[in-house]
Parts: sequence; C-alpha cells; structure tokens
Amino acid sequence: MYEIFRPIKSTNMTDRQPSLWNLLSPTANVSSLPTTTPLSCQTTLVPNRRVGALAAGKNQPKNPVKAVLAGGIAGGIEICITFPTEYVKTQLQLAESVKPPKYTGIVDCVGQTVKSHGVLGLYRGLSSLVYGSIPKAAVRFGMFEFLSNKVRDENGKLTSTNGLLCGLGAGLAEAIFVVCPMETVKVKFIHDQTGPNPRYKGFFRGVVQIVKEQGLRGTYQGLTATMLKQGSNQAIRFYVMTTLRNWYRGDDPGKEVGLLMTGCFGAIAGAASVFGNTPLDVVKTRMQGLEAHRYKNTWDCAKQIWQKEGVMAFYKGTIPRLGRVCADVAIVFMIYEQTVKFLNKIWPEKT
Repeated sequence: MYEIFRPIKSTNMTDRQPSLWNLLSPTANVSSLPTTTPLSCQTTLVPNRRVGALAAGKNQPKNPVKAVLAGGIAGGIEICITFPTEYVKTQLQLAESVKPPKYTGIVDCVGQTVKSHGVLGLYRGLSSLVYGSIPKAAVRFGMFEFLSNKVRDENGKLTSTNGLLCGLGAGLAEAIFVVCPMETVKVKFIHDQTGPNPRYKGFFRGVVQIVKEQGLRGTYQGLTATMLKQGSNQAIRFYVMTTLRNWYRGDDPGKEVGLLMTGCFGAIAGAASVFGNTPLDVVKTRMQGLEAHRYKNTWDCAKQIWQKEGVMAFYKGTIPRLGRVCADVAIVFMIYEQTVKFLNKIWPEKT
C-alpha cells in the first residue's frame, strides 16, 4: 500500500521496490542512505497513484461501475424533485414572441397550467425524464470517473483544466447516448399539451407514435445543439466543482468535503452553467419542439430567433432554469456522494 524508505528524488526503477528489499539484497548499496539522521527517522510514506487518488476524496469511486450505479440513483431522485421547474422553463422557451404573449411570466405559466390540467399538469413529460435521467446521470458520472482516473496526478488530485476536459467528455457522451432522444421526447410531450387536443397518451404510446411518424430520427432532433449544450454544461459544472473542491481542500488532498458544502458547490456550479449556456438550451428546445420543421438546422434556428425575436429571446426561461439547475446539480452531487459512500462500505475499493 505504501512504499517505505524510498528516496524521494530517485529515478532508478529498482528503487521503486521497498528499500527493505534493497537492504537485504546481497548487492545492496547502503552508502547512499543519509547518515545525519537515524534510519528510523528516515521513513517516508509516499502514496502510490492508486492510494493517492482515494485520499483525494474519501467518497470518490475509482471503479467506473460504482460511479454508474451512484449516478443513476442520484439522477432518478433529483428529477422527481425538480421537474415542475423544468416544465415551466420549457413552456416559456417554446412560447414565441407574439402579442399578447401566451404567458406573462413564471407565475402565469404555472397558473394557466394548473387551471387547465390541475397540479399534475406541471409533471407532464416527467416519465420521459425519469426514464432518461437515470441512464443520463449514470453515463455522466461513469464517463467522468473513467476519464479523470487517467489524468489525476500521483496524489490523486485533478486540476481544474482536466476537470473541465473530463466534464466536456462526460457531457458529449450523455448527449449522444441518452440526452438527445430523452429531451426530444420530453419537449414534444410538453409542447403537445399546449394544443387543444393533446395527441400523446402516455410515455410509451407517445414514443411509438413519434417513431412511427418520424422514424428514429424523430427522437434525435437537435443533436448538434444538444451536444453543444451538454458538453458545455458538464465542462462548466465539473470545472467549477473541481476548482472549488481543490480550493476547499487546500494542501490536504485527503480532506473530506461535507454534505452541505458539496451542495453549496453544486449550486454554484449549476448557476455558472445556466448563465454560460442558456442560449444553447433555447435553440435546443426549439429544435426539439413540434414546430422544429420550420428550421433547416441548428444554425438556422439560432438565426431566425435572432432576427425575429431579438437577443433576449436566447435567455427565455433563465429564471426557472436557474432554480431548477441549481437545485438539480446540488441535489445530484449530494446524493451521488452519499451513495458512493454507502457503496464504498459494502464494496470496498481495492488498494
């Protein structure tokens, strides 16, 4: 587990074996040992890469499979808590600039929805996100841990830049494999409710109907915008989380970040991602709505929004998204850390 009596600056590969072996060896060279201090005081514990990585976070999973399990559990719980804010955000982003506007704001959107469909109307499209959030968070954290394990230093520390790059890779992976089809179905379900006669009667029937009418391509609308959004999302979030954790730990890489502090850091990371990429989220939402056929591609969608609605249209739904994402990221990281802590107890990391 530890390398004992190893000269810190040695570059000789044989010195990577415990020095006790070197001393017992017939060819041992003891002249290189310091003579100014007793041998017992020369003990230097240098963690290897594996142990150091674990020390960098007591709850940190080094097995990507464990990260996948913890991420899936965290994602499922989080979306059930925060979905109403996602619903309102999507409705406001889908509403084009007309006079009089369909919704005057967040409160009006909630009021009209509850009046027309009851409180459960705020959960329209939840099933698509529940089915998708579990694999989404699983892919995100699994890929992040897989990539970060490759770039941590000998003490297990992840730099802010590497955190950003690993987050980017995690975001692109979840966009391609989970988020794009999940978000497309979700947006279509929410948009469908705005019509006088909703066509989708349940998650599975709705998906079958979408695929039947538009093919599998119908569940991959806005892929480019989704990749840009998710890639930048996770790059920003993991960059901020990594930076804040490194700042909090200071010179002690083994210092554990508490649950409350993890939640605060997650909320800050979520807010940073909202202000950083809401325009991409608006374009993605339009490309996945029922009126997506009006746009030639992602860039044409952005151009039309700019020309017809102005720059502020790119920030529609920012406030409800801010509340949803801050809670989302905080809750996910908190649940993720606690789940990993539990898994580490029943499934200890090998050292």
